[in-house]
Amino acid sequence: MNAQQIQALLKLVEEAGQQTLPFWRADVSVSSKADDSPVTAADMAAHRVLVAGLQQLTPDIPVLSEEACDIPLAQRQQWQRWWLVDPLDGTKEFIAGSEEFTVNVALIEAGQVVFGLVGVPTQNVIYYGGKNSGAWRVEQGKTHAISVAKPAQPLRVLASLRHSSLEQQQLMQRLQQEAEIELLNAGSSLKFCWLAEGKADLYPRLAPTSQWDTAAAQAVLEGAGGEVIDEQGNPITYVARESHLNPYFYALPKGSVWRDKIVNTALLKRTD
Repeated sequence: MNAQQIQALLKLVEEAGQQTLPFWRADVSVSSKADDSPVTAADMAAHRVLVAGLQQLTPDIPVLSEEACDIPLAQRQQWQRWWLVDPLDGTKEFIAGSEEFTVNVALIEAGQVVFGLVGVPTQNVIYYGGKNSGAWRVEQGKTHAISVAKPAQPLRVLASLRHSSLEQQQLMQRLQQEAEIELLNAGSSLKFCWLAEGKADLYPRLAPTSQWDTAAAQAVLEGAGGEVIDEQGNPITYVARESHLNPYFYALPKGSVWRDKIVNTALLKRTD
């Protein structure tokens, strides 16, 4: 991404976020998708802005949005480069009136996320970055470089406000045997962004997520010096497949002293 493209994308994400705000803390109309997850008028308003804007900026790059994801696998497998979009991540937070919802846009190349933007409409903040381009936070027109934190005590662990599982609870119990834990709560893809700017040390997700939930924020975290790995320690990728679901994962600073311990804990869990 060159500077001109980044500025255009920042403007687009900001515009999409602004489209959600008239519906926020209002009497939003909620319907359900096939998987029973909620969708609001705000999701669709942001979706329309992002798809139209991306098609204008990069007409040769296809777009896959959560709100228009019924594109046949055979077609998606032909894509070498594509946009992966979640117009409103944290819909349940949005419906509940929380500020912790985001607008996510990621660029995927050959199954790898290479660049992403995460907008936080209620705070007028946008995070962006990628593995080879650093990571940045834009607020009130000012851009600041961000990076992951060095290991410290207590271990600051991010948990979802609305999603957990027995596996995640068991992991937390095992981690508490290893170190003092400070539990932090955040909604949507903000958890990755908190890691990216050094506010947290670990985000384990042992509950379902979809590719559009993670790709943009993963790019930001990787640009800030972090990584997202599965239970075997392999990087999370975005190769086209029938299901859009991710494997369980751990997000943390690259080279963290906790990496091997976490992977070993996951393997132990599988053999209990």
